[in-house]
Amino acid sequence: MDIGLTTRQIKLLEAIIREYSESSEPVGSKTVVRKYAMKVSPATVRNEMAALLEDGFLEMMHTSSGRVPTSRAFRFFIEELMEEDELPVLQEVAVKQRLWPQRFEVEKLLRNAVLSLSETTRNLALAVTDDGFVTHAGAVHILENSEFWDIEVAKSTLSLVDQYDELDRIFKNIPQDGDINVAVGDEIDYPNMEQSALVFSPFRSGNKAGVIAVLGPSRMKYSFIVPSVRYTRNLLQELGSNW
Repeated sequence: MDIGLTTRQIKLLEAIIREYSESSEPVGSKTVVRKYAMKVSPATVRNEMAALLEDGFLEMMHTSSGRVPTSRAFRFFIEELMEEDELPVLQEVAVKQRLWPQRFEVEKLLRNAVLSLSETTRNLALAVTDDGFVTHAGAVHILENSEFWDIEVAKSTLSLVDQYDELDRIFKNIPQDGDINVAVGDEIDYPNMEQSALVFSPFRSGNKAGVIAVLGPSRMKYSFIVPSVRYTRNLLQELGSNW
């Protein structure tokens, strides 16, 4: 992705994304210099932040001096900077043991898959099949994030996961260029999703096809959630061969 950023701007943007992902608070220049060893003055950081704001990578939520990453910034981070975590072996074993007893019953298998995925990622997880079955779990987790404390945002999110037609439309309209796909903010194309993100993967096994996904704030920990969704998808395809 050629976006014309300097090396210093990329390092600064990554620091802001990491700090915002941890704190959910607008990030100021002094915080970046103190915590991320930028080796430049706060004034220089402020100038670079102003340039990133003008280029659409940062925005001001309020009148404070802090900045927050935009959907464009998260998209750049996911595609160019993120390194996936290696899932703990104990987590993989626990998930497989949980799903194994349901391998002959598709709805129970998908239900346990989203329950497991929501628990490990601490976000809302859902599964949708082409024949109209929808299951989700973990709504309580998204309500732990300040992005969903606005009642209209929470209502939009919780209503979406019960609407097969809308979910089907959203997943079909998002460009897919790999085994795991991510939609951030306006890319989701649904009201009040500006600070949300979807990490999802299509699965196909036996006579069933669908999508397994995690829905949460745009500052979610992609490095962990992406491999978690992939592992769950792979298990569904492996165990679903019995359908």
